[in-house]
Amino acid sequence: MRLYLASTSPARLATLRAVGIEPDAIPSHVDEDAAIAGAGPLTAAETVQLLARLKAEAVAESGAAFDGLILGGDSAFELDGRVYGKPHLPEVARERWRAQRGRSGILHSGHWLIDARGGIIGRAVGGVAAAEVRFADDIADDEIDAYIATGEPLEVAGAFTIDAKGAGFITGVVGDPHAVVGLSVPLLRRLVRELGIEVHFRKSIWHAQVAVPTLKAKKDKQGTPVLLRDQVKSEISTCLITLHDQVADMVLQLVKITRTQS
Repeated sequence: MRLYLASTSPARLATLRAVGIEPDAIPSHVDEDAAIAGAGPLTAAETVQLLARLKAEAVAESGAAFDGLILGGDSAFELDGRVYGKPHLPEVARERWRAQRGRSGILHSGHWLIDARGGIIGRAVGGVAAAEVRFADDIADDEIDAYIATGEPLEVAGAFTIDAKGAGFITGVVGDPHAVVGLSVPLLRRLVRELGIEVHFRKSIWHAQVAVPTLKAKKDKQGTPVLLRDQVKSEISTCLITLHDQVADMVLQLVKITRTQS
């Protein structure tokens, strides 16, 4: 079973891959600003849930053949009751950073999961994860300008990241830490189970599906591909060298301990 991620966010991709899931990333092309404007007044949680649903549905309705689960996600930062998405412009990012340094706000991440197993669009479930993010109070204006110059804060909710260049400005997180990168692994697990799918290492999306390249090589008299045989020999040689080095290090440590005790 595959997981189709209705996003090309590097942070979401990295989070899934870190827990053993290799998703198919598909951009949704949802006009977020138009969707929010047409929905009327929304809370931060309602905003991210709406956009997560629209992204997942856009991919589901794209006409592609699916056999698995489609996941949409969106994030927004809440400070003083106001909801902030991506700043897009340097001056907007600068204004937000000057307002949020030394303070804390809530990062909301919406999730929408559609059951598309067997190519049939079925049930859908959703949820929102949140975490309080605390910022350092000694962030200088020139640091803010240098950070903005990297371009990183312009296309992320709240104008900051915790898994990249913005990490040094964050002093604490209270709540679901995965929510800060835009994808809550515990919430995803719960949503999968709500669809009646057991989360098991070898029976679900937790089993990473990695494409194995086909090797074309000449065969010897025994019919063994020469290239593959040589690769196996190389791998064994590398493992033996590594094992030898590890054993040598252990022996040296034991000698040091023995000398210390004597």
